Amino acid sequence: MSKKITIGLFGFGVVGQGLYDIIKTKNLNLEIVKIAIKNPDKKRSLPAKLFTTDKNELLNNPEINTIIELINDTEAAYDIVSTALKSGKNVVSASKKMLATHLDELIAIQHEFGTSLLYEGAVCGSIPIIRNLEEYYDNELLHSISGIFNGSSNYILSKGYLENLDYESALKQAQDLGFAETDPTMDVGGYDAKYKLVIAAAHAYGVIVDPDDVLNIGIQNLSAEDLRYTREKNLKIKLVPVAKELDDKHVSLFVLPKLVNESEFLYNVEYEYNAVIVQAAFADQQFFFGKGAGGHPTGAAVFSDIAALRYNYHYEYKKARLKGNLQFTNDIEITVYLRYTDDSLVEELGFEHIFERYVSDSYKYV
Repeated sequence: MSKKITIGLFGFGVVGQGLYDIIKTKNLNLEIVKIAIKNPDKKRSLPAKLFTTDKNELLNNPEINTIIELINDTEAAYDIVSTALKSGKNVVSASKKMLATHLDELIAIQHEFGTSLLYEGAVCGSIPIIRNLEEYYDNELLHSISGIFNGSSNYILSKGYLENLDYESALKQAQDLGFAETDPTMDVGGYDAKYKLVIAAAHAYGVIVDPDDVLNIGIQNLSAEDLRYTREKNLKIKLVPVAKELDDKHVSLFVLPKLVNESEFLYNVEYEYNAVIVQAAFADQQFFFGKGAGGHPTGAAVFSDIAALRYNYHYEYKKARLKGNLQFTNDIEITVYLRYTDDSLVEELGFEHIFERYVSDSYKYV
């Protein structure tokens, strides 16, 4: 029989409210006891007695057995999550930067205190990729995982390519819809996708990688000439994170804008949708597709984790525990498209091969 889940919820923004809506529609043994918020003066539709600005009303409440952490402050989130785990409470989190930055410590805390931390909602919204990597692919050899992990940047790229909208206008629309933050650097700079990739790689390969060591280049410097080039070649630009096994000892992670052709799965993934491609040795190529942004899609992933906790589910980190020979490396050769103005830059970068070169009065690329 499943146990009753009594919840202390940190954060009542888009995802928090989406989660609350989902819980209301389900007749499960769940109860939200208290909600911690930052701004007590903001008008809310729920009774005031549900809310508090004191985190200890949740963390020190013996009636609460599960903490749901959905805030934007990385260090505050780590403090909340680690404190809860150490005090015997299970945790569900959607804070990808916090998880990617502190994953090694959080795994150790779970093992020491016998508690569970789940975070399906932190990676690709509604797509259940973490549990699939953890369970379905636990004994599979994975050649690579890649995809579209950030709905905001994909929305902007779709608006530019399909609707000829300029970058600033597309970004403003994404912000108005709640897909992108006021400061969009995390999304358009490739940081958000990088943090999600680091988390996914821990389950796919058992490697814990410092996010600062992973190359990420975003979409904020793309120009009209770049879009013109893609149209001429019948290509699209997508921001693609990649975790790739190079040999039996090395795995590489990076996030780069990629030119994709119409035969690739990612070519038709548009707007706020996310996708994950798993290339496996035996199962071959598999494709996951779903909404990666929005209160209800991400809330559904968080809710799935809460439901799993009713049956004492926890990640086993099997590949990480095996302590295999795989090590992270940035020593990898990739093919790139480079737009430039200064000819000396091409020489300085020292490309191994140049397959194509174009020069005009206003535009140059290799």
